[in-house]
Amino acid sequence: MNGQNRNDISPGMKVEIVLKQDQRTGKLTKGTVKDILTKSSFHPHGIKVRLESGQVGRVKNIM
Repeated sequence: MNGQNRNDISPGMKVEIVLKQDQRTGKLTKGTVKDILTKSSFHPHGIKVRLESGQVGRVKNIM
């Protein structure tokens, strides 16, 4: 699963996100979803989430 569908993601899941400052390099950050920030059911660049660490980014991979 690639993180583009909101239905595939729920709080407590382990995911890899790309942070805003890492979008050029594509560096991934691992963490656990705390909140889902994207309201639409689909986003081509990935659903935006907040991790339990407080970091915000778009989901690239669901573990």
